[in-house]
Amino acid sequence: METRQKASILVVDDDETVLESLSEQLICEGYEVVSCATAQRALEFLATQSFAVVISDQKMPGMLGTQLLAEAKRLQPHSSRILITGILSADTVIDAINEGEILRFLAKPWLRAELLATVNNAVNRHDLAARNAFLQIQTTRLNEDLQARLEELAVKKHALDEAHAAMQANFDHSLELCYRIISTFYPLLGQHTRQVVAICQRMVASGHFSQNEERVLIASAWLHDIGLIGFERSLLHNFFATPERLTNDDRKLLQHHPAYGQTLATFGDQLNGVGETIRAHHERFDGGGYPDGLAGERIPRTARYLAVAVHFVECGVPKDSAMQAILRQSGTAFDPEAVRLFLRSIPSAEVPRTIREVLVEELSPGMRLAIGIYSPSGLLLMGEGQELNPPTIEKIKNHNQRTSVTQRLLVYS
Repeated sequence: METRQKASILVVDDDETVLESLSEQLICEGYEVVSCATAQRALEFLATQSFAVVISDQKMPGMLGTQLLAEAKRLQPHSSRILITGILSADTVIDAINEGEILRFLAKPWLRAELLATVNNAVNRHDLAARNAFLQIQTTRLNEDLQARLEELAVKKHALDEAHAAMQANFDHSLELCYRIISTFYPLLGQHTRQVVAICQRMVASGHFSQNEERVLIASAWLHDIGLIGFERSLLHNFFATPERLTNDDRKLLQHHPAYGQTLATFGDQLNGVGETIRAHHERFDGGGYPDGLAGERIPRTARYLAVAVHFVECGVPKDSAMQAILRQSGTAFDPEAVRLFLRSIPSAEVPRTIREVLVEELSPGMRLAIGIYSPSGLLLMGEGQELNPPTIEKIKNHNQRTSVTQRLLVYS
């Protein structure tokens, strides 16, 4: 039979002979026993000392055993309670169940084996109840700690979300500022930039990229030509309008603009890959591009997709011809996968129209403005997309005579 060393048991009986016999049997089994002959003395022990089991006689002066065990339940709810009685009546059983939640009844005289088995079960029950209570307390504390931690994490997440939103707003503002600088420096670059961004946004909408790649591709689309800022405008004019006039030195100089763009886009380090994408957007899939002669998978993935969009916008030929040329160069100039996604995305994209720069005296009826015309003070004289007719042309010329139109005049061919 398993015993519980050091388990403390309170024994209460007004019969000294029964009290002594019961106590000796339990002590021999290794239990710590506290015995008393009155219920009042038992209550004093219960108020100051913990017991695994409380054993009480039913018939005692001043207080019945059922009453004492009911009070023991209130004072020490995890204790196991055993009632000893000479006559086990129905009323005694009902009172014991209703008031004291008695674990077992022992009838006088008891069998030693029955006593020890009952006490052993009572100690087991107490240990289990105490353990469960301990685990409940620990669980409650863990839940409270977890809830506090979750609330703390929620506060931190909210702060991080706000910080991220602020950083994103600052980054978007930086992109917008760069775009304005590009457009002011050379308006055609601004037009190209918007068209490239529109195509990249359509490719991104396909769900073909990770979230980070989406952000890198769009940011790179806005900034891909930023490295051209600072070049002579006449050089840029030849680059876009009459490339045959470029000398070898001019071409070599222009081929450095992706590297310059990477340097200027360092503020975008929060998006790993923006600078690398800008640097590589003129590389060719077959390794014949610039500035580093990268080929195949060595070219950043986002740069391979950006390259197709940039070529489509900047090639200066009608949409169908541009698409056929891109398709022919799939696997040589362009990554075939990038070409496939581009061809799937482009039907819904706005068709890039060839834009050219004209002088005031070259304005003629039927031309459509590619950008609005503003006075030096910022007053809008004529909006983007407006078709020119003799009166509007005369208006522009008259204004130019009074206050020179200093911006470049761009029209759709």
